[in-house]
Amino acid sequence: MTMVKALFYLMGFITLASALFVAASKNLVRSVFMFFVTLLSLAGLYVLALADFVAITQIVIYVGGILVLVLFAFMLSGKETLANLQQQNDRFISISKLPALLLAVLFFIVMVNILFKTDINNLQWVNKAVSYKIDIKPDSPMTSNIGTNLMTTYLLPFEAISILLMMALVGAAHLSRKEKNG
Repeated sequence: MTMVKALFYLMGFITLASALFVAASKNLVRSVFMFFVTLLSLAGLYVLALADFVAITQIVIYVGGILVLVLFAFMLSGKETLANLQQQNDRFISISKLPALLLAVLFFIVMVNILFKTDINNLQWVNKAVSYKIDIKPDSPMTSNIGTNLMTTYLLPFEAISILLMMALVGAAHLSRKEKNG
């Protein structure tokens, strides 16, 4: 077994285990921090797949942005709301969770079906990319090209999105604020 395969299996195991912990945990604080581990290990899988820009984007946007927003929402919510969220049914499977369970089983069946029917070694889009010599090499300068385009050609949309995200954050903080009664 090569080092890359061992790292892939390790990162895959960490990703799946932490995601299952997030879904099954009743403690919201532990779920948020294990979600952080899930997102970081997913970024590690992107690095192993030679998708360095996607890995950096995963860390900056999801770990640095979305997870911080989740933590803000968690910290700004009242004790009553958190107490209601943590008072769940102790049963893992109940009639109220039946639609979610059926949807999860359906997705699992589709994934297993695709896994068994797909010939990984003869994918049409991979063979076409190799024949046109546009396959990705580990030393390809992809991130610098994306960064240059983002800071030159697409600077205005990039700044507009950043202002929009800042307005959403300010609006979320304003909506979560408690109103004073008189």
